[in-house]
Amino acid sequence: MESVQATKQRFGIIGNDPKLNRSIEKAIQVSPTDISVLVTGESGVGKESIPKIIHQLSHRKHGKYIAVNCGAIPEGTIDSELFGHEKGAFTGATATRSGYFEVADGGTIFLDEVGELPLTTQVRLLRVLENGEFIKVGSSKVQKTNVRIVAATNVNMFEAIKKEKFREDLYYRLSTVEINLPPLRERKDDIHLLFRKFASDFAIKYKMPTVKLTEDAINLLTKYRWNGNIRQLRNVAEQVSVLEQSRTINGPTLQHYLPTTSSNLPAIVSSTKSDSDFSSEREILYKVLFDMKSDLNDLKKLTMKLMETGSAAEVQKDNQHLIQKIYGETTEEKDNIDDFEAAIEDLEVLSIPAHQNNIEETTATVEDKYHFAEEIEEEETLSLHDKELELIKKSLERHNGKRKLAAAELGISERTLYRKIKQYDL
Repeated sequence: MESVQATKQRFGIIGNDPKLNRSIEKAIQVSPTDISVLVTGESGVGKESIPKIIHQLSHRKHGKYIAVNCGAIPEGTIDSELFGHEKGAFTGATATRSGYFEVADGGTIFLDEVGELPLTTQVRLLRVLENGEFIKVGSSKVQKTNVRIVAATNVNMFEAIKKEKFREDLYYRLSTVEINLPPLRERKDDIHLLFRKFASDFAIKYKMPTVKLTEDAINLLTKYRWNGNIRQLRNVAEQVSVLEQSRTINGPTLQHYLPTTSSNLPAIVSSTKSDSDFSSEREILYKVLFDMKSDLNDLKKLTMKLMETGSAAEVQKDNQHLIQKIYGETTEEKDNIDDFEAAIEDLEVLSIPAHQNNIEETTATVEDKYHFAEEIEEEETLSLHDKELELIKKSLERHNGKRKLAAAELGISERTLYRKIKQYDL
């Protein structure tokens, strides 16, 4: 079995971190088998190196090795890319096409960003993992394939499963062996080593002397968080090599190439609401409910006052502040006050006697008055209806349908006029 050090030299892997060495050791151990492997780690840590090691050290090394970026293929075409399609299967399918699983038969397929696969494709992939069978798009013929699948993702798979974006059974089939690559911030001793390797490569590429870091620049480099990991470090080394005239780079110079928005401290970002958010929402809801309860109590007071006095004018005069509180006191809310005044006038028809001590007697009086009002309305409805309708029509015609002017002429609010227009279907 090939040693870890020999494997790192063969595949150009830089670093001596124990976690990195353990990941490479696991890749070497699983290579002779056909076990499915899931490589996890943050974006930019170099996950693509592990499937190459597994393929080259396996008995499939003479077969095809195909790397597929699942996140870069549109959802509508990914099934065709992976499993192939028959001629005429969909618009644009002018010929039969072989998919990656057919082409890589006997070899290895690396599914990068496997967490981005659509759910329908995940079902097809699960069938390949279980019995090596797949069906081309537009076909009914079952085909067999013998491929080794190595997948990689930077997604938290348990969160994806919880949100039903990834199938739990597929996750366990893919992760028979899971290899995790540590982020660069956990490999502090490797950061300067990697920078020197990149600086040397770019010096050769651009035919210029290699840049070197001062002590304060090295300290800054190792303390930086490196959210983009090795990919970000490589970009910084290239920028410094090309843009700086001096070949000796100090701390302040290097600082210009490191984004200041990145924090050097780990941070947990939660997509769920905090307890304080829920507490704030509860307080607002309670306040709304208490305000509504207060308004209802005030409305009860007005109603009881009206029942006791039997005079709408007196109630309106003595309790104007309550009316404004409940029905609004701005110009825009004046229509609500007009509606309340109209409601009081309607109640006044009942002529409720003042200071009645017997509730049953009061109820009977209210019912009698209500029935009496109904009788009056039945007798006068026809003439009142016709007159009211006629007046509204004339006023609207006179003002060319302008409700505001018509309402002012009729002596009613614009809102009341609008309600009448709807009532009479004008």
